This record gives sequence, C-alpha cells and structure tokens, in this order.
Amino acid sequence: MSKLGTLGARLHRGEIGYDFVGKRFIWYGLSILITITAILGLSVRGLNMGIEFEGGAVFTIEKTSVSVSQAEKYAEAASGHDAIVQKLGKDGLRIQVATIDTAAADKVSAKLATDLGIPEKDITGELVGPSWGDQVANKAWQGLVIFMILVVIYLAIAFEWRMALAALVALIHDITITVGIYALVGFEVTPGTVIGLLTILGYSLYDTVVVFDSLKEQTKDITKQTRWTYSEIADRSINGTLVRSINTTVVALLPVAGLLFIGGGVLGAGMLNDISLSLFVGLAAGAYSSIFIATPLVADLKEREPQMKALRKRVLAKRAQAAQGEAPASRVSDEQPYDEDDDAPAVVGPRNQPASRNRGRGRPSGKRR
Repeated sequence: MSKLGTLGARLHRGEIGYDFVGKRFIWYGLSILITITAILGLSVRGLNMGIEFEGGAVFTIEKTSVSVSQAEKYAEAASGHDAIVQKLGKDGLRIQVATIDTAAADKVSAKLATDLGIPEKDITGELVGPSWGDQVANKAWQGLVIFMILVVIYLAIAFEWRMALAALVALIHDITITVGIYALVGFEVTPGTVIGLLTILGYSLYDTVVVFDSLKEQTKDITKQTRWTYSEIADRSINGTLVRSINTTVVALLPVAGLLFIGGGVLGAGMLNDISLSLFVGLAAGAYSSIFIATPLVADLKEREPQMKALRKRVLAKRAQAAQGEAPASRVSDEQPYDEDDDAPAVVGPRNQPASRNRGRGRPSGKRR
C-alpha cells in the first residue's frame, strides 16, 4: 500500500489525526481575514464586468502584428472609452469597448482598420445591447438564490438545520473569496464566470456532504456513551475523509490549472481565463471550507445544545476519575453504541487502552510469587 493510502487508513481508524475542531478559531480568523480582503477588493477596484453584462462592441482581428498595449491605445483613442484587449492565439486580437451603440461601433471599426493598417473587412464586429446584459445578470442572480434555497432545504431534511446553516455559510464563504479574487486580479466577468461559480458550488457542497454523512453516522446515539464529545467525533469524521478530500481536490485542480495557466496564459485564450479562474479559486476554497469551516461550525452549534453540554461534562468527569485512578461512580447507560475496539470513533492521536479495561481484575490464577 502506498504511503498516502496507509496514512488514509490510519486517519480513518483514528490512530492519528489533527485537531481541526479544537483549532477552529485559527481557521475562522484566517477565513475572516481573507473575506475582508475580498470585500475590500470589491469595494476599491470593483468587478470588471464583461460586455455581456454592460453592453458594447467586440472587435475580433484574426491576424495583426500590433501589440496588445498598442492596440489598446488605438481602441481607446477611436472610441473615447476604456478598452480591453486580449491576445487570441499567436497573431489575433480581441478588442472590447463598452457602452457604445451601432453607429459608434462602425466608426470605431473604420478607425481601427486605419490605425492597425489592415482592411476593414478583416475586423469582425459584434454588438451587444445593455438590456441583454441586464437579463443575463438577473438570471444569474436568480439561479444562485434558487440554488442556495434548495441546498438549505435538502440539507435540513437529509441531516439537520445546523448542518444546513453551516453548509450555507461555507458556500457564501466560497463565493465571496472567488468574487474577491476576480476583483483583485481584474479578470473579466462573463457568463463563463457565472457557469464556473455554479460549478464550484456544487463541488464544494459535495465535499461538505461527504463529511456530514460520516458525522451523522458516527454521532448516532452519541448521548448513550461517555467516551467522546461531539467535537471529538467531528474531528474523527474530518480526519476519516481528509485524504479523500485532498485526492479529489488535487485531481480536479490539475486540469483546471492547465486551462488557466496553459490555455489562458500561454495560448492567450481569453474565454478560458474567465471560467478557469473561477473554477481554480472556487475548488480550492471549497475544499478548504468543507474541512476547516463547515464541520467545525456544526460542532460549535451542536455543543450549545443542553444534551451535548451534559455529555461533555460526563466525558470530562469520567476522564478526570480515570486520571486519578478511581473507578467511575456510575455509567450513564449499559448500552454503548461504540465498541471499545479499533472501530471506536477516536478523536486524535494513537489509541491507548482505556484505564478502566484492566481495572478491578484480580491476579491470574496459579501460584503466587
């Protein structure tokens, strides 16, 4: 078995692990810092909305020797508006000018042909009206809101409202970070970006549900035992699915990184940048939020319940008695949902034999020394 596979098996059995829930305030603080940075980026720089949302004209040139910076100057001088120029392939250019009408677009096309030194027929123009862009934006917001509502309803039915709330917080966390990165980097927001956002939300939700399902299974009849608190079993659930989450995230990020850095950076394919950046940032943020935000938040909410508070007191009291070498005064219940062997949902660190296992046993029969 590979080292990673061995590590995953040991994490699943609870032989080793990391205290994610115990250090949750570190991850909360880090997420708050990243979120504040994203919000500042949105406030200061704003989003670079694509022509599909603002309206305007797009001029495509298949072959020219003019550089991107020079073409940008020509386009801004011809239109009187800010222009966005992207490299297409080896010699092509895509020039986008926002908020111009049909008459202005014809004049800009003619002026560009003169400045670039090419026939006007070699410039392909496409005009997009602002009303169509408003429709696209409204549909995108509607789709996002409907998605969020359905997610909360499903998780509340399949699990419980605390898990639904934690998943919603994680999804909003992922969206905020991704949109903030777009503002900071200055990439254009297009319908491809919206598609990427919806894709990463589904991926992030899948990763979160995997952990929640393990947590739901391991916390069944949790109050009938006195070995582990809810937070400790939540740690076991995260550690048990940790390697799986890392593997799926890395496998998903590799092709997306190819789109972003090779397709968008080397080949200059502008549309690939729009969708691949949202996928790349969103997939990474989704994996992070599933592990460091969603499940610790569920543990925080559950530990506020009176039953979980009482369970924690019983567990800590039993451990204190065991540490002093005293037998527990009484057991909460004779029925124990968790076995004392290797299948028990241990939290972190190697398993030790319980102190009570050998307590109260007599000497072996036979001759006394």
